[in-house]
Amino acid sequence: MELREWAVGGVLLSPMLLYALLALLLTGLLCLGLQRAGLARWIWHEALFDCALYVCVLAALVATLATW
Repeated sequence: MELREWAVGGVLLSPMLLYALLALLLTGLLCLGLQRAGLARWIWHEALFDCALYVCVLAALVATLATW
């Protein structure tokens, strides 16, 4: 995997920042979808589930987008 920095106006930005923000947005949408579908009531510890879902989404994003 390649994670190269982006130079924006002389400032180096890590691609992990973009991946983390995108994963946060996708996790929020997935949690909202689970609540709307009525599946969130089966989650025992909601905060722990949200954290684990975020880590899984972030790992999937890095695995798929870092190879571009």
